[in-house]
This record gives sequence, C-alpha cells and structure tokens, in this order.
Amino acid sequence: MASSRKSQSKLKSQKRIAVALSGGLDSVVLLDTVCKAQTTYKDSPTEIWAFHIHHGLQKPADDWLIFCEKLAKKYKIGFDFRLLHLAQDTDQGNVEARARAGRYEALAELCVEYGIGDLLLAHHQNDQAETVLLQLLRGAGVAGLSGMPHERELTHDQSRITLWRPLLNQSRAELEVYAKANKLKWIEDPSNQKTQFRRNAIRKQIIPRLEKIQPAAVANLARSANLMSEAQALLDRLAKEDGKSILLKDGVAIKPLLILAQSDLGAANNVVRYWLKTHQLGMPSQERLQAWWLDLQNTRQDAQLEWLHDGVSLRVWRGHLQAITKTSGRWIFQAIPSKSQRLGLAAAWVKNAQENGRVEFRMRSGSEKIQIKPNSPRKTLKNLFQESDIPPWQRQAPLLYIEGDLIAVAGIGPSHPHLVNSGARVWPEWQESALPLQNPVK
Repeated sequence: MASSRKSQSKLKSQKRIAVALSGGLDSVVLLDTVCKAQTTYKDSPTEIWAFHIHHGLQKPADDWLIFCEKLAKKYKIGFDFRLLHLAQDTDQGNVEARARAGRYEALAELCVEYGIGDLLLAHHQNDQAETVLLQLLRGAGVAGLSGMPHERELTHDQSRITLWRPLLNQSRAELEVYAKANKLKWIEDPSNQKTQFRRNAIRKQIIPRLEKIQPAAVANLARSANLMSEAQALLDRLAKEDGKSILLKDGVAIKPLLILAQSDLGAANNVVRYWLKTHQLGMPSQERLQAWWLDLQNTRQDAQLEWLHDGVSLRVWRGHLQAITKTSGRWIFQAIPSKSQRLGLAAAWVKNAQENGRVEFRMRSGSEKIQIKPNSPRKTLKNLFQESDIPPWQRQAPLLYIEGDLIAVAGIGPSHPHLVNSGARVWPEWQESALPLQNPVK
C-alpha cells in the first residue's frame, strides 16, 4: 500500500470523523450531508476527513482519485488515500473478496494514523438487500441474514474504530433524488455493469425482477435483515447463558461444550458461533462445524488439535480451544523507578550495547539455556516452557541477546545473573502486536 498527497483540514477540533469516499453516488451524497451538517452545527465543530482507496484494478482509477481529492478541497476537509496492490485473478469472486478485505484494512490504517475513531460508510438500503440475497444463496444462517449492521466495532493495531452506516434506511433512488436536487456530481464505476460479479448480477438481474413481483422488495429485504439482527441478539444472549461454564477468558472449555452438544447440538453450535464472533471471525459452514465435532469426539482429552479458519489457527490443548493469530513485536526496555527495589538490567550497559549494535533479536534454535532464578542451575528453554505450562505453539519465543549472551526469553523472563539491584535499571519486555484479521464485512 502507498499513500501520498495528504491535504489537511483547516478546522481544528477535538473530534475527528472520516468518510470513506469512492467517488460514487452513495459516498458523494454521504460526504455532502456530513459537511452540511458540520456547517449547521458550528458550536460543536468536528474535523472531517475523506479517505479514498485506490484499487488499481481499472484504468480510470487514477481519475477517480483525482476526482475525490478535488471534492475534498471543495469542501475544505482533510484528504488521504491508500493504493492497494491486488494481483489480477481469474476467480472473480476471489478478486472481490481480496479487494473488500484490503479496502477495510486500508481504511482502518488511515483511521489509526489520523487518530479517528468513527468511520462513516455509504452502504444504503439496496446494498443491504443485495447482501441478504447473497447470504441466502450461500445458505447462511441468522448471523449472515442479519446483513450489514448500522454500526460495529473494528479493532486494528490495538485501536478501536466504530464503523457507521447512516444511509442503510435510504434507497438508491432516494439518494439519486437528493444528488440531483443538490446538483452533485459523481462517478459511475463501469465494473458495476459486469454481471460476472455475483453482487452485480443480483443488482442488475434479480432485484429488478423481484420489484416487478413486489414493488417494496428492496425495503422488505432490508427489514428482514433488521429482524434477523434482533433474532441474532437473542441468540447471543442465549449463548452467554449456555456458555457460563464453557466460555473462559483464555478460550473454550471442551469437556462442558461436548456435554452440551450431546444434549442440545443446536445450543452448542450457537455457543461456538458466538465465541468466533467475539474474536471477529467469520461463521463456519455447517459442514465445517460437523467436522470439528467429529474431531473433538474422536480425540483424547489430552490430545492436540489444530484447525485453520478465517486466517487464524484454532488450537485445542489440554482441554481448551483457543484462537491463535499471527503476531509480530519488538523488545523494549522499561525504566525501573529509582526508589524501586526491583532488579533490572544496568541501563548504561544496555544503552551502550544499543549504540554499538550489540543488541540482537533471535528465534530459538533448540539448544539455549538460561538461569532465571537465584541459586538455581541454567535450564534448557524446553524444560522452562514445560514447567511454566506454556502451550507448544507459544514455545517458538523471541530471544533477546546482548553482547552475544542470552539475556531474556519472551514468556519466561530475563537472565538472573545479568540483573543488578542498584543504579539506573531497565526491564526487558517483549511487546507483542497482533496482525490484523482478514474479515469479510460486506
């Protein structure tokens, strides 16, 4: 991804919001209404930004970027964009999914960069109707048929962003009336005419026929999504009740889950789906759920299992199911207060090693030893991990070396012989950051 041509909003305020601006009818209408609302409520100013995602899949994409940038200048608001590098794929559905996932990730990155907690999306009633039909064709359950929520939280790089869809109750026809009345200009994406894309086929071929049968088809489909959303809220409440002894802070307890499945498989499925939802993971197919149950029922309680689902690893170990995401991180040195009795590494020694490039980050090779307690022998990392009851998938821990010596192991601690109790001291700490999950949103 790349970003450039940033333009700053002239308004200075405590509150910032952003509008996802594609240049199409719906996002242009949304931006216009937001900016006019800002003008109306001058007593509580809000700094507005427009974020554009350049997919690079079509030749006119550069023109769309220029159009959006000029529109932001017209409204005197902030503007920035991201360029996605998506390789062409013969599988059109795959292109749609990857572009969608990349778009949300890029928008989240922009929000984090500019300290924005509220992102407005221009999905409207017709989009909701199309989503419901797509989910029906996929054989989705209540969660899928709930469509797109009016609001939901998105976590990115340890920051929380609220996605808002203020136009979900407005039809495309109503947006067109508003745009023409206010003399707005927008871009028509030629790819929207290509019916090899499933959503376009539903938009161009299915919905017009449904409207001939039932004129209120779009509004009724959107209303059904709202009703399904209410039903899903009740199912979530039931999952919490059924999962009191199953849903734990560190995962899912397998034994009580299997007991529930034996007496009420539907309730057990609901608990599993709710747990996946709390981790912002997609819903599994019925076939996948059945395969999971077979694995759990035919495997010893002390065995290890691993399933890959929605970009993460679901692992069973010692009777618990956990969702493991890919992580990255870095070693940092936390200063210890001078009055503290806590042991630490000599700050001057660490600083000198950093300045001379003698601080290294390494991964395990299999033969490392370290002494982490006073008056105790050096032990292999394998033994220390076993003693600390650390799951196998967390044992490929990052190691900290200073001047060639192993100084600290993530999850285990520092080398005790290298700690001092006087003078300026620091504590080595592995700071981990989870990589973003790729979740289908629309």
